[in-house]
Amino acid sequence: MPDYSWPPMEKRKVIGKRISRLDGMVKSTGAAKYNSDINPPGLLFGVLLTSPHGHARIKSIDTSEAERLPGVTAVRVILGAGKEIQWQGQEIASLAAVTEDIARDAARKIKVDYEILEHFVDEEDLAKAGSRAKPAGEVTTGDPDKAFQEADAISQGYYAIPVITHCCLEPHGQTVRWRGERVDYWPSTQNVSALGAELARSIKVPVTQVHTDMQYMGGGFGSKFPADLWGTECAELSKASGGRPVKMFLDRQQELLMAGNRPSVFGEIKVGAKKDGSLTVWQSKTWASGGLGGGNLNADQMPYVYRNVPNRRINHTAVSINAGSARAWRAPNNQQLSYITCCALDDLAAKLGMDSLDFFIKNTSLSPRGEVYKYQLEKGAEIAEWKKLWKPRGTSNGPIKRGLGIGVNMWGGLGHDSKCRAIINPDGSVEVQIGTQDLGVGTRTIVPQVAAETLGLPMPAIKFSMGSNAYPPSGASGGSTTVGGVTASTRKATVNALNKLFEVVAPSLGVPADQLEAVDRKIQVKGNPAKSLSWQAACAKLGVNRIEEMGENVGRTAPREGLISQGAAGIQIADVSVDIETGKVKLNRLIAVQDCGLIVNPKLAESQIFGACIMSTCGALYEERVMDQQIGKTLNADMEFYKLSGINDIGEIIVHLDLRPEMDKRGVIGLGEPPAIGGIAAIANAVANAVGVRVHMVPLTPNRVLEALARRNA
Repeated sequence: MPDYSWPPMEKRKVIGKRISRLDGMVKSTGAAKYNSDINPPGLLFGVLLTSPHGHARIKSIDTSEAERLPGVTAVRVILGAGKEIQWQGQEIASLAAVTEDIARDAARKIKVDYEILEHFVDEEDLAKAGSRAKPAGEVTTGDPDKAFQEADAISQGYYAIPVITHCCLEPHGQTVRWRGERVDYWPSTQNVSALGAELARSIKVPVTQVHTDMQYMGGGFGSKFPADLWGTECAELSKASGGRPVKMFLDRQQELLMAGNRPSVFGEIKVGAKKDGSLTVWQSKTWASGGLGGGNLNADQMPYVYRNVPNRRINHTAVSINAGSARAWRAPNNQQLSYITCCALDDLAAKLGMDSLDFFIKNTSLSPRGEVYKYQLEKGAEIAEWKKLWKPRGTSNGPIKRGLGIGVNMWGGLGHDSKCRAIINPDGSVEVQIGTQDLGVGTRTIVPQVAAETLGLPMPAIKFSMGSNAYPPSGASGGSTTVGGVTASTRKATVNALNKLFEVVAPSLGVPADQLEAVDRKIQVKGNPAKSLSWQAACAKLGVNRIEEMGENVGRTAPREGLISQGAAGIQIADVSVDIETGKVKLNRLIAVQDCGLIVNPKLAESQIFGACIMSTCGALYEERVMDQQIGKTLNADMEFYKLSGINDIGEIIVHLDLRPEMDKRGVIGLGEPPAIGGIAAIANAVANAVGVRVHMVPLTPNRVLEALARRNA
């Protein structure tokens, strides 16, 4: 078996270096072409007609006026007479026209007669849910009743985190062109290798006839795995329009209504501890919804991270409402779990009169990786100057109150299945091919880093081809699995190709192939640079042939090979200031301490954490889907009233990567999701520490802060 193991830390030349992303210049200058920029000759524009009602039945639909409009090339009915609509934004019809304006005008000319039905969009009041509430998880361990009787301190609280929607900068959509038996497909997707097969099945063509291509995408965060109904409609509109390409991307309102969301969670939590701070019992009643499918929560994961508390009683309910459905959202359900858990534990620490940092550290033994969390909490506290700045709740003077708070995260991150092709040509050029995608996280940079490290070459010598299902298949980018999958398959493919080159070169250097190494653009005898050939001279030995080798990562067996593993952990500490006269929360600093095994590129890893912290700030202070209970509609399905953080709202983000050798030896572990988890809890706890009272629901708007202060003072 070839030795695929990573080089030791001290011998790495490229891996582990702070290299800027290779696509940074083309993206920042606008030269990068996203699929929403793709405009093939003869382009048509597709649009969707969607339901304006939260719950209705279609009595009749008339498309004749739209079909007669000059410039319209195809009209398709998706839901006809008699069909029931379950949420505002559900697809009714699609059409294509020669301009976008004509397409939108035509959509307005489609006449739909609706029978309005009773809707339900208020999941917060569980008492009103009736049959829409379904049991979705129950766990009991130990003896919670006895544990509460024996507890020295008990805290009870209500905590709520609302639905937030996906806000990808590039909306969901695609361009499709039907050329005879071939279908060209340019989607915005997290799944380049497999998406074409899904579309092929839906439009009933052979899988081999759909060619998928995507070089750049503007965000996915878990929402862009399927081809979706609008992908199928786009393809059918192209076919009905004589094969002309049709471009169909959701408008911003549709994006917020129907392209996925992160479910809400509401919880009544009761926790108990001994007077020394030992957490002994957890009880939670939670309920959630993302839309029609309700909102699931892995009950066995509570309390989050501190899950080995000996006595637990957990009950969760999924509530179905008339709204667009949930989709994976950068660590699905973990933000909710972390928020509820960390807020409840922080309140319990306050009840004990205990420093919350000491409380969180003391109970790390209840987590699967207690020593790691202890190290991270201590390191984060050092960076945050916790011992200097922390004060018991509400004890600071003046109208501007400062507070500190903690949040925690955990994740798997095992690399997915991935295949890679490595090609070495006689002229010395090298190409690496993987049918993966780069969601903007740095895949386009990390793969050449691994190849360059293996082959002893500079990164510019590596041509990396990706973003097409013509290349060897690689898994969808979800669950923080991409970096593990593609680095392992790249390492294997390039080692295999290099070994083939060694076999060709060995006779010229007079040693067995296993005594050669690739270092600094040379093939040399191990430890003897004087006995070597330049890379170009070595490749010239191939004559007219080239080396083409495959490497494969199989996710389920990969940990045994040592290249990758799973299990990331992290903590975040927020430092906030709150104006108690206005209720305005200002984030001063957000400190993130994170481990993720071997880090291929610390600069890109830090960038991932910066982005995650920004998303946490949005969720803690601004983001919330607001439903109108009377008419069953979303009130803020736009970028004016659906609030996100601006640059002045972010504060300072400080990242500390856990680069200790014992972490590096674990191999590559995915990082995309874990740092997006704990920030909301950290900010919420910091506000509670500052103002002396729990604000029960995020986002922590001025109104909610002032209401909490009024409740405290009542």
